[in-house]
Amino acid sequence: MKEQWNARYNSTNYIYGIEPNSFFAESLLKLNPGKVLLPGEGEGRNAIYAAQNSWEVHAFDYSNVACEKALRLANKNNVNISYSVHDTNQINFAENSFDLIAVFYLHLITHERIEFHNHLIKLLKPKGVFLAEYFSKEQLNNNSGGPRKLELLYSKSDIFNDFKRLSKVKIEEVKTYLDEGDWHKGQAEVVRIIGNK
Repeated sequence: MKEQWNARYNSTNYIYGIEPNSFFAESLLKLNPGKVLLPGEGEGRNAIYAAQNSWEVHAFDYSNVACEKALRLANKNNVNISYSVHDTNQINFAENSFDLIAVFYLHLITHERIEFHNHLIKLLKPKGVFLAEYFSKEQLNNNSGGPRKLELLYSKSDIFNDFKRLSKVKIEEVKTYLDEGDWHKGQAEVVRIIGNK
């Protein structure tokens, strides 16, 4: 899989664009800047946006090609981000250390997803915010991006069960239009969550 993602990112273009995810951009402006973690951050579009809005940005992905492109994009935009290369099961951040954790289109099989989400909750500070957008199972009916395997897509109930320990949780299934580079384009169905630890 790592080789597959390195090959996909190995382009002069930013395959998901350089603009932030719209849900992330709208949500971020409602929060006070602090320390944010962006898992599976890819080429850095959300990380750069957060840094431009005074957040201390930490991000990771298991593609070293994505990391290199993200750091180049940060340099081009005169912002600093901390970006490391590792898998979701190699997280070594301290517990209770992030004001915000934001995940976008990171899809894992069931047992890996549950373990990963449980770990992310531990990394949030008390009252910290978790924010995410995932392709829903209904996305199989669309050709706008995302995995083509049902087990890598999420339902509203999946996300509710993973994050029921959070408070003020809002989860919704949304039909939206994606215009995020060449790989996320067209009508899409997603699951969004925002909640507090």
